[in-house]
This record gives sequence, C-alpha cells and structure tokens, in this order.
Amino acid sequence: MEIVLSLGIGLFAASGVWLLLRPRTFQVVLGLSLLTYAVNLFIFAMGRLTIGAPPVLEAGADAARIADPVPQALVLTALVISFALTALFLVVLLAARGITGSDHVDGREPGA
Repeated sequence: MEIVLSLGIGLFAASGVWLLLRPRTFQVVLGLSLLTYAVNLFIFAMGRLTIGAPPVLEAGADAARIADPVPQALVLTALVISFALTALFLVVLLAARGITGSDHVDGREPGA
C-alpha cells in the first residue's frame, strides 16, 4: 500500500511541476492545484495511517497506537486554503485575460 501511495504522490507532484512550466495561465493554476494535492497526500501519509485505532486516548490504552489528529487537521486546513487560493487565481486569470487579451504567462502570444 505504501508503494501505491508513494507513486500517487510522485505522479501528482510530477504532473504539477510539468503544468507549472507550461506557458498558459490556466495550466499553471492546474499545476499549482496538483502540487497542493501532492503535498496534502504527503502530510497525510506522514501521520502513519492506522486502521482500527481509536481516535482519542482511552483509559489504559497505549499512546503509540492512537490515531494522530494533527495531520488530518493540517490537510483539512490546507484544502480550504487551496480552494480559496484557486478561486482567487481564477479571478485574477480572467481579469488579466480581459486586460491583455492573452492567457499566456508573459502576456504575449508566441510569434507575435
């Protein structure tokens, strides 16, 4: 299972970096989103996924076997922030396209 999760994180990160290097602004926004998903999966994986562990420490329970809520809280917060950031990027993208007439990162069409 760890290899599948590692490959998924690597695929998201590689696709995100590849899209970040593209010349169009919408592709850059999608690349940032994929990179954000890769980082969220990485943070969630670092929380040691345990199946059947109690979420809160019970009386007499071993402290090493409880589920760690911190990575889950960090990922949830990061998801909310990334959604707001993506919405802001899209608004700025539409405004820039309306002003410049181009959706290229540098504002110029190739060959123009």
